[in-house]
Amino acid sequence: MTMSDYRYTRTYQGRLNTAVLDWSGTVADAYVIAPAVVFVDVFKKHGVEISMEEARGPMGLRKDLHIKALTEVPEIRERWKGIHGSYPGQAEVDAMFTDFVPMQLEVLPTYTTLLPGVVELANKLQEDYGIKIGVSTGFTRPMVDVLLKAAKEQGFHPDATVAGDEVEHGARPRPFMVYRNLDLLDGHPIQAVVKVDDTVSGVGEGLEAGCWAVGIARYSNYMNINTLDEEETLSEDEIASRLA
Repeated sequence: MTMSDYRYTRTYQGRLNTAVLDWSGTVADAYVIAPAVVFVDVFKKHGVEISMEEARGPMGLRKDLHIKALTEVPEIRERWKGIHGSYPGQAEVDAMFTDFVPMQLEVLPTYTTLLPGVVELANKLQEDYGIKIGVSTGFTRPMVDVLLKAAKEQGFHPDATVAGDEVEHGARPRPFMVYRNLDLLDGHPIQAVVKVDDTVSGVGEGLEAGCWAVGIARYSNYMNINTLDEEETLSEDEIASRLA
């Protein structure tokens, strides 16, 4: 596919009417700790140590694909072979994902606190500007239900949510979770939509969808803050340097 395959004949000049947000690092779970700690733990359960930084590398992908991506990291592959005598394949990915699901569901309630300003901003967008809010994520539907229940209790009420396992080809940066949200919300045209995310693949999801895409960093995966206690030890200058 090349640029010559496209021809644009009109330009939308209206206002935004739909925002599709990510969950962890964008709406809740500051620094995307919830999935990262479980990726570390699930590899450890299978005899292989990985660091939090390594675990964060593919963040934004659907969780089974995230595990698969980790098994394709050369250093992790060699570590695995050193322990198990062979490289990890799809069977090992499937086994780890089977373990991952209940482990993530157990940990997730600890990391459901909304980020500062989310409720106020969402309410303003919905009530003052009539903007509909959807959410897309690499989490499965049972995991989204945990996040959604806690979010509503804190005052955040998205108009639609889509989980990574609810769209056949939902793996980011494919755009289909955005499109599914737009279908549920009757959000159109695509030029009136913005995707907001804290990961490269999540921003890519918006770009592939053809809508506006905004990357945010303050509480993102890439801050490499691995516990909420760690944040308390950082000065404003140290936080600013990680945002640079």
